[in-house]
Amino acid sequence: MGIAGFGRKLAAMPISDILGSRLLALPLRNPNFGIYSAGSAVSLTGMWMERIAVGWLTWQLTESGFWLGVVAFADFFPVVLIGPIAGAAADRWDRLKVVKASQSILLVQATVLWALTATGHINIGLIVALTAVHGIVVAFNQPARLALVPSLVPQQDFGSAVALNSVVFNTARFIGPIFAGFAIVGSGVAAAFLINALTYVVFLVALARIRIVEPDAEPEVTARRRSFVTDLRDGIRYTATHPGIAALFVLLTALGIGGRPITELLPGFADEIYKAGAGGLSILASAIGGGAIVGGLWLGHRAHDSNMLAVTLATTVVSVFAIFAAIATESMWIAVPAMIVFGFCNSTSGIASQTLVQLASDRAMRGRVMGLYGLIFRGGPSIGALAAGAATTYFGLRWPVFVGALLVLVAALWTLLRRARIETALGDARPVAKPGDG
Repeated sequence: MGIAGFGRKLAAMPISDILGSRLLALPLRNPNFGIYSAGSAVSLTGMWMERIAVGWLTWQLTESGFWLGVVAFADFFPVVLIGPIAGAAADRWDRLKVVKASQSILLVQATVLWALTATGHINIGLIVALTAVHGIVVAFNQPARLALVPSLVPQQDFGSAVALNSVVFNTARFIGPIFAGFAIVGSGVAAAFLINALTYVVFLVALARIRIVEPDAEPEVTARRRSFVTDLRDGIRYTATHPGIAALFVLLTALGIGGRPITELLPGFADEIYKAGAGGLSILASAIGGGAIVGGLWLGHRAHDSNMLAVTLATTVVSVFAIFAAIATESMWIAVPAMIVFGFCNSTSGIASQTLVQLASDRAMRGRVMGLYGLIFRGGPSIGALAAGAATTYFGLRWPVFVGALLVLVAALWTLLRRARIETALGDARPVAKPGDG
């Protein structure tokens, strides 16, 4: 199915199909995944509250797009240094224990951020430092967290599990900014930080209830006998020489560098371009999350029969035009629908590409591949946010975002020209449907 065909199919899809029962039944037939998803939903809501609050506090203290870029860089860039090591660790260590330890450290970081803000001792230097701590921990946590999901569900549910994971993430992305807006307006920025700290406690309780029995631990046992250096080298070589995964990583890199900066610069757009303040920021961020929820639900229902590469390409192209619409206006009435479309496309392309990458990877290599995936997923936005933030000093908020979106469009066209080769390399990298799945 080509991009045009996918677009027609998407437009004709009834809402009852988008909200299909397969996706919603996953937690019931996979209890470990249900417990994990519930705890994750609470924690991610707090994380999005913190992210919005940090962005608004940074803008209040500096009124500078450059500092917004620096803070985003501090959060995302550590994965460039840590991601490959974390991926190797995820193939050697107990992934559930890694996630538990990471969430415990993040609880401490969130508590310190709340205490400094509540007592009036916060400044831009401390914001950058604490955000960097958050970025370091998440960089180490992410490969284990992504590689943990296949241990929580059978393979036939994996595509839908990735989609439901995204729905959980983006539901939090929708609700979190709303809660952050109420907290900031009603009680101040510190209240948002305190709520985030409490949500980590909930997730840690949920993680303590998960029990995993690996059916085949042989690859991990073998990995422990090798050195980290060997694991890193093998993981990088495997990823770079896999025509399908390597090509997807090129597209994901462009998306991170060129497509994501608009989300990191939203505080500036909300205040300076749309004249909407903290309330407008929460509405725009929630619009992205709302669109992403619909994208995750739609693709999750069709995870067994969708052409994931076509989905990735189509939604990537549409996301570029949504960005163009958002930066070309000064009206929230246009910007909010554009952000909804952007959120839908960003979520759908992310789910499709992650599903392809995970299923195309050898099980013994999955942690390392997802470590590199995490490097691109967070490292790309760090570079894009820093570059776009610095460029706003000379060109304003709009032009850097426009140039980044053009980069994404070029990468999508490059991928489209190699589509047949990529599909051949990915082979049967798609979820396997059980008899009776409809």
